[in-house]
Amino acid sequence: MQTAVPEKLPIQGINWERHIPLIGKANRSLARYDGVLHGIPNPEVLLSPLRTQEAVLSSMIEGTQATLGDVFKFEAGEEPERESRTRDIQEILNYRKALREAERALKDKPFNLNLLLRLHATLLDSVRGRDKARGRFRTDQNWIGKPGSTIEAADYVPPKPGLVVDYMDNWEKYYHAERPDALVQLAIVHAQFEIIHPFLDGNGRLGRMLIPLFLCERRILHRPMFYLSAYLEQHRDSYIGGLRELSGDPTTWDHWIEFFLKALHEQAEKNAETARKIIQLYSELKERVLHLTHSQFAVPLLDKIFKRPIFQTKDVSFGANQPSRQAIQNLIRTLRDANVLKIVREGRGRRGQLLVLPELMNLCEGRKVY
Repeated sequence: MQTAVPEKLPIQGINWERHIPLIGKANRSLARYDGVLHGIPNPEVLLSPLRTQEAVLSSMIEGTQATLGDVFKFEAGEEPERESRTRDIQEILNYRKALREAERALKDKPFNLNLLLRLHATLLDSVRGRDKARGRFRTDQNWIGKPGSTIEAADYVPPKPGLVVDYMDNWEKYYHAERPDALVQLAIVHAQFEIIHPFLDGNGRLGRMLIPLFLCERRILHRPMFYLSAYLEQHRDSYIGGLRELSGDPTTWDHWIEFFLKALHEQAEKNAETARKIIQLYSELKERVLHLTHSQFAVPLLDKIFKRPIFQTKDVSFGANQPSRQAIQNLIRTLRDANVLKIVREGRGRRGQLLVLPELMNLCEGRKVY
């Protein structure tokens, strides 16, 4: 099978007039979502589970099986029964870590290829693919196909390795260029990255990570907290199929741009709805927890549970001025007895009791799990 020879950016012949209605809808939805973000007093606390869920879903597109609950249980000390699930969870934690690293880095300087290489190194740290040129552009030919397939039977063969640096230089220039519309530009940025496939592993996850970073850099969102993987996982065949169809024919790019703009619009609406529900849940629980406990530590405790909604009592701490361990246990027992918290696993021997904030977990999962 021949290696791909992608068009250099910018793509010529885009039918801009065709995309105007969807551009407007996507921009309005993103503006509404950003308005919700602005109204969140502590987004790092309230949206922390959604950041982890994005890492779960983006990794799931690549074939991992771990769920949001699996990740939080693992962080609370619950080891999965299968080693493969542990590897999946570590990949998800790396994705979340890379997202946080990118957000910190963008406060100091614009996105660049050096940051991209750093994020790749973080993504593949101590997981499957760590021996595949971690933190470096590929110098070997890669291909995409069914597990175990040869290059001859591949679904797609990216450009030759000797062309990667040149293509990525062109890609970086386009990323920072002023184009007629930023959302169409983002659709092309994401797709071209996947076409080049500059790394031996981790391309899909990195490509999806670029989406919130770009939206934040262009000030479409004031924080890089936009989670598109739920839509892309739900429409996986259309997502992957749309990328595979891209060619020098501009109509294939128009089809892709249309899909991407629709994804931004629909997911922005869902993200805003979920964020509003989380804010409402937090407000209701804050009032309830204060009423139940009459404690100055009630709200700090709630914040900690929101950041990690599956936990063990022994892992809850408040720093230098914290109450006694017995007082913390009493607070948590009060919430458990009031059904604010539920038991996931009873304590036994050295293993502590595992607790969950069920309403938050069900909200983030989009279904009743607990």
